[in-house]
Amino acid sequence: MPKEPTKPHYLLCNADESEPGTFKDRELIRWDPHQLLEGCLIAAYAIRAKHVYVYCRGEFFETTQILAKALEDAYAKGYAGKDIMGSGVDVDVTVHVGAGAYICGEETGLMNSLEGRRGQPRVKPPFPAAVGAFGMPSTVNNVETLSAVPHIVTHGGQWYRQWGTEKSPGTKLFCVSGHVNKPGNYELPLGFPLTDLIEDVCGGMRGGKALKAVIPGGSSVPILNAEECAGCALDYEGVQAAGSQLGCASVIVMDEGTDIVKQVRRMVQFYMHESCGQCTPCREGTAWMTKVLRRIEEGHRNRCDITNEKAGDHVGDRARYDDRLDGHDAVVELGPHFFDHEENSRERGVECSREPSACACCDERVDHGLRQSKHIDECLPDRGSYLNRGPFASHQQTRPER
Repeated sequence: MPKEPTKPHYLLCNADESEPGTFKDRELIRWDPHQLLEGCLIAAYAIRAKHVYVYCRGEFFETTQILAKALEDAYAKGYAGKDIMGSGVDVDVTVHVGAGAYICGEETGLMNSLEGRRGQPRVKPPFPAAVGAFGMPSTVNNVETLSAVPHIVTHGGQWYRQWGTEKSPGTKLFCVSGHVNKPGNYELPLGFPLTDLIEDVCGGMRGGKALKAVIPGGSSVPILNAEECAGCALDYEGVQAAGSQLGCASVIVMDEGTDIVKQVRRMVQFYMHESCGQCTPCREGTAWMTKVLRRIEEGHRNRCDITNEKAGDHVGDRARYDDRLDGHDAVVELGPHFFDHEENSRERGVECSREPSACACCDERVDHGLRQSKHIDECLPDRGSYLNRGPFASHQQTRPER
């Protein structure tokens, strides 16, 4: 952020919590909205911002109402608005409700939506600190970080650093869901062992089953198998060393009875539905990954679909949103970690080959690639459609013939 306030500065609070498996921000707002508002006002004063926008996810109706009421109380007490507490500092706060688009959780997509534009990411540079909301310098931060600001200011930085590790100090809210006895939000020091979180804090695996896999940071990060979870520390460096990312600390736990292919297909289908359509690799790639995973799930596709990482990398590397396409890492990691295990539990297609292979339904020999995909769509129309069942059935679209 520019140090000289020659232009208006804005602070944007990202409360568009939309990553599957994440449910901490809404609870922070629901149970202590004044904590968030206090953190926003302190941060706005620090960066010389005159206006704060809290961008809330559209589906969080109850949470938004609670936050709006808390903001009214803050204005009534003189904690926000003009000449706060007689200090001569002016900071206005606006609660802005989005329309429920996943992409608006990305900072530049959020700014476009805030300005009344279509919620799509911007090309960077310029970065928000230089050219952000309304073309002015802007800082974007999340609910958890801003909610911690009042406590750090009150007690000091060293007090906060008593938890965590040298490189990852402080605490983190972990959203634990899946096959554990006590799912929920847990504030723990960074560096906490993943196995201790599951076994001690969350009461162990549900039904006494064995652990199969964990997604440690929300559905857009690579999956860890049970062996990798054993020595994984829940900090940024520890999770990265284990082969994944901490992300938003949404820990999704899966037991030995989980069909990993099905779960990954559901996640990729979510990203297909939520794609903003701006970039061709994302718009088309998520649809194709969903179709391929659906066929693998139902036993009508060959092994090269899941082990062809080159095609997945092409989709992930060329998407504009962030550095990788959300859902891509889960698909790529599915091959080396879980495919052999899942293959034993259901009938699979033939091994990947350049030679024509027999259709699993009618035994007709069809070339690999697009010809085989088209044949399966014609032979198994119900299974070839990736939106033929579930919550997205009413939104199914057919692609015109080429």
